Amino acid sequence: MSGVHSHQPVLLQAAVKAMHIHPQGCYIDGTFGRGGHSGAILRHLGDGGRLYALDKDYSAVQYGSRKFADDPRFHMLHASFARLAEVATQYDLFGKVDGLLLDLGVSSPQLDEAQRGFSFQQDGPLDMRMDQNEHPSAAEWLASARDDEIANVLWEYGEERFSRRIARAVVAARQQAPLQTTSQLADLIARVMPFREHHKHPATRSFQAIRIFINRELEDLRKCLQQSLDVLAQGGRLVVISFHSLEDRIVKRFMRDQSRGEVLPRGLPVQDNARKQGRIRLLGKAVKPTEDEIRDNPRARSAIMRVAEMVA
Repeated sequence: MSGVHSHQPVLLQAAVKAMHIHPQGCYIDGTFGRGGHSGAILRHLGDGGRLYALDKDYSAVQYGSRKFADDPRFHMLHASFARLAEVATQYDLFGKVDGLLLDLGVSSPQLDEAQRGFSFQQDGPLDMRMDQNEHPSAAEWLASARDDEIANVLWEYGEERFSRRIARAVVAARQQAPLQTTSQLADLIARVMPFREHHKHPATRSFQAIRIFINRELEDLRKCLQQSLDVLAQGGRLVVISFHSLEDRIVKRFMRDQSRGEVLPRGLPVQDNARKQGRIRLLGKAVKPTEDEIRDNPRARSAIMRVAEMVA
């Protein structure tokens, strides 16, 4: 990581409280970022506690390895949370984790560093990869994708209603010169949009969509949630902070379905309408940041946190 970036964790106190941390417990921070949540978890752990922190962004891994280098309770891993089961296998964690925290989406340092290519507000390479060892980058994908593929991504992951118009413009523009920078793409989108939404840059939805697609964010989230059922201990907490409706819809549906259990077929010699017990129970309603937190940290505005507990 180059330079020093400030990153204010969203819903920090609420998330730590929801984790219900036991001093000698075992916890996983699936989205280390710049360690705000990890640091708070460590402050609640005793000498026998353990915290495994994951991040697919190598700059975050380097930062975490330095920040907590002297803490034997802390283990920093370069891995996506989609590889939760692999981590559990490596460290013998199946059924032993007392809490898993996911703070989804892109982090402030990633947005602030122009070279990462996440932001349309700064000119930089059109990259958008959280793990820069993976391919393709946003520029590589846009250079070869068909217009219908681009349009589908913009609609599915950004709910961009002018997705086809933008996709056609991208394909036409790359025939003249490759799209290599964030400014090139943002300016192109701004030119073809028929009007601007109030207080929203025309490229907002498209940049979100391309980032989610390039990093397989929703696919990875589904994998992690499913794997969490085998990793969490009985009574273990699953705490997920989302920042847009696509993520939250997946989390909400997963928690709802896993809490309801499975309806057994009719005709079995069991009580009518019997269900297999749900594997988790929902804890409270969705939590949103207070007005004070939003004022102090505008990134928190769209955050929503859901919490569940393993029961079986």
